[in-house]
Amino acid sequence: MTDKEKDTAAAAAPASDAAPAAEPAAKEKKAIDPHAMLTVSTSPHIKSPDTTRSIMIDVLIALLPSCIWGVYAFGPRSVSLLLIAVICAVGFEALYQFIMKKRITVTDCSAAVTGLLVGMNLPSTAPLWIPIIGAFFAIVVVKQLYGGIGKNFMNPALAARAFLMLAWPNAMTASPQPFTTSSMFSVSVDSADIVASATPMQLLKTGTIPDNGIFNMLLGAKAGTIGEVSTLLLIAGGIYLLVRRVITWHIPVSYLATVALISYLFPQNAAERLEFVACEIICGGLMLGAVFMATDYATTPITANGRLLFGVGCGLITMFIRYFGGYNEGVTFAILIMNTLVWYIDNLTKPKRFGGVPNNGK
Repeated sequence: MTDKEKDTAAAAAPASDAAPAAEPAAKEKKAIDPHAMLTVSTSPHIKSPDTTRSIMIDVLIALLPSCIWGVYAFGPRSVSLLLIAVICAVGFEALYQFIMKKRITVTDCSAAVTGLLVGMNLPSTAPLWIPIIGAFFAIVVVKQLYGGIGKNFMNPALAARAFLMLAWPNAMTASPQPFTTSSMFSVSVDSADIVASATPMQLLKTGTIPDNGIFNMLLGAKAGTIGEVSTLLLIAGGIYLLVRRVITWHIPVSYLATVALISYLFPQNAAERLEFVACEIICGGLMLGAVFMATDYATTPITANGRLLFGVGCGLITMFIRYFGGYNEGVTFAILIMNTLVWYIDNLTKPKRFGGVPNNGK
């Protein structure tokens, strides 16, 4: 027997009476890696039942009443423009993602919301090819080329409206009187068939108070685009979004309050100051822009203070353009300009880190 075998036999031999057997060693516990139970993911880390699809459906529901009123006020041609804008927006997004071999995400309804907003920003007499170009510009140029939903730096629908206004100003500013109808299927409407009417914003530019009456203008009995005329229904849609917590009050309230304050302090018609203030708020695209476009998640600040600052900036630029610019309406360009400043606003208003040390180390 070798020395190694002897040692093995001795270890296996039972203990003698003089040397009682040692108690069996406790089972060695397996070390637990504390990181093995963690799920590593990117922010945000707050779970919520809300999805992009549910949020966009809420926005569509909120927009629906003012769309219905626009169809009632301007006739069946409004239906053609709205449908073309929505269908083209969804189609362009799906086609672009298919060509670029990306996951097709049209079921999240974000493209449908963009298309509907493009259509709502058109007069009912616009040629039927206008919403096609507008939808393409909004979806492909402004949204998809920058990476898709959440990565665009300006509101796609407003960018499309600005492009259409600069490229085809006559088609975009020919506002018919309410309760006049145009052909639903004709590609374009003959200018001779348009019962033209000065929009309230054109009258306010000269200091003239529209004679429609405040209640009629609140309801939507005024010239304008399909979706902007019924201020009352836009407010109702905004309240719905607030109740559903899709938007917060910061941007709409600060935006509207700034417009009201400036128009009250510096009215273009001091004899009827309060009526002038009311008309500045309820006429034009201010309510549509403040509630549904300036609150776009991707193109607005993330902090409450930043949103307040964003709304004030939109109000200041809007009134500056209305008073001194060549356009009667300043909402589109005001929001787009503030969209480009969101990064700076976020950096200016970001909260201080708990326990953080300033960059200078002091």
